[in-house]
Amino acid sequence: MGLTSSLRFHRRNNKTFLRIFMILVLSCIPGRTNLCSNPSLSTPIDLPPSDTLSSLDSLDLEGYITFHDVHNASKDFGNRYHLPPLAILHPKSVSDISTVMRHIVRSTSNLTVAARGHGHSLQGQALAHQGVVINMESLRSHDIKIYKGKQPYVDVSGGELWINILRETLKHGLSPKSWTDYLHLTVGGTLSNAGISGQAFKHGPQINNVYQLEIVTGKGEVVTCSEKRNSELFQSVLGGLGQFGIITRARISLGPAPLMVKWIRALYSDFSAFSRDQEHLISKENAFDYVEGFVIINRTDILNNWRSSFTPNDSTEANQFKSDGKTLYCLEVVKYFNSKEANSMNQETEKVLSELSYIPSTLFSSEVPYIEFLDRVHIAEIKLRAKGLWEVPHPWLNLLIPKSSISDFATKVFNSIVTSNHNGPILIYPVNQSKWNKHTSLITPNEDIFYLVAFLPSAIPKPSGANDLEYLLRQNQRVLSFCAEANLDVKQYLPLYETQKEWRSHFGNRWETFAKRKYKYDPLAILAPGQRVFQRVSSQVSSIQLL
Repeated sequence: MGLTSSLRFHRRNNKTFLRIFMILVLSCIPGRTNLCSNPSLSTPIDLPPSDTLSSLDSLDLEGYITFHDVHNASKDFGNRYHLPPLAILHPKSVSDISTVMRHIVRSTSNLTVAARGHGHSLQGQALAHQGVVINMESLRSHDIKIYKGKQPYVDVSGGELWINILRETLKHGLSPKSWTDYLHLTVGGTLSNAGISGQAFKHGPQINNVYQLEIVTGKGEVVTCSEKRNSELFQSVLGGLGQFGIITRARISLGPAPLMVKWIRALYSDFSAFSRDQEHLISKENAFDYVEGFVIINRTDILNNWRSSFTPNDSTEANQFKSDGKTLYCLEVVKYFNSKEANSMNQETEKVLSELSYIPSTLFSSEVPYIEFLDRVHIAEIKLRAKGLWEVPHPWLNLLIPKSSISDFATKVFNSIVTSNHNGPILIYPVNQSKWNKHTSLITPNEDIFYLVAFLPSAIPKPSGANDLEYLLRQNQRVLSFCAEANLDVKQYLPLYETQKEWRSHFGNRWETFAKRKYKYDPLAILAPGQRVFQRVSSQVSSIQLL
């Protein structure tokens, strides 16, 4: 072998070694991160040198960077973490985001970057302590482009709110197919997780209804991707927890929009009958367009609370029903329709309802405009804000539970661990795995049917100044401990773990692929530090990315 060939051989081997080394570095996080040790306080950290601030301030941007008034970007909807950033970028173009990312990659600083939409994360996932937070809502140009045809779609900014997309598409008789229960969230935020609601059994989550994305990677590159173009990045970003790139634009599938919905609720006292009926409904073609449910524990006078919005099928029977504080399960379903279809819709609905085993006296229904139903949580938000009860701690826990485990889970959790849901709703409903794209980064149980169970409490302040936060956190931990001890194969939705072992367990045999893709698209682990999946790689090894 000649000298030149020998040098090439060693360079190739060195590059291979360094790439493997970097993947290992990225996948190693400490046993417990400092961010988890005391969520109410900022973690001590060395402030960056003044030249870091001045270099950011000197960047040529269409938007601007601020270094003061960072309070709103220091916390999120969970309201448990306070982690102020060094700076906030208010981009006016995608090139602003790319410019900042490239600057950080090439600098000697160890800054991190978090894309922040509506700030609805729960445990600091959209925060960047002493890093740069990108205010994605500044990117909104209200340039919502709608394309009609055989496969209609809407093209929007990653910082656009779903409620604005709904309002605009409805003007054309169209609508996205899959939703979250709360619409005042950004496109980039929900697509970085999944975007789940009662339509997911039929259309899959929101990440299954995307045709194309524009991404700014952790290297500052602007990349357009789809199933056929840069498909690995496309699949990685969807449900990727913000680890591979920042979603700056999305092309979302649309379908015909109804004008009205038939909204139905009914109660069950037996969980097996409740879950059996839910699974029956998601297996039927054209039965309902939305299937959810919730648990009612130790509550009384439930039906009277419904009367302000729903009408009982039989008032006399409804008046005689007594919940007596028992654990009950509410089936909530919706059928879309237009005015001319009202009669046929009612006949179809009655036929499907006749196949179910709910308590007859508890059947209630209502007919409301489509947009009113989809935006129903915002109505509750307005009331809570007026009472000062919106910006309180929200120790939420979202779980994906395989069908084979749901009965054991319900028996233990709803009868022994959780003794009341006065602090907030507990959602529970099944989805079809066949409607979910298994090539995205989202991790789900490996069964044909699995359930979303979402504990959504609020830690309401008491007259004494205390609240139930610690109690609710302990309750969440008891639920998680039971799942682990009983080997239920539960996966967290909107996951956040404290140890490398937990993250590896969450991803299972897909962890290595996840880590390799992280190195490929964000080699210094600059993006989404609040997720706590990877540690920022020191700027001292930044030159490795060029190998």
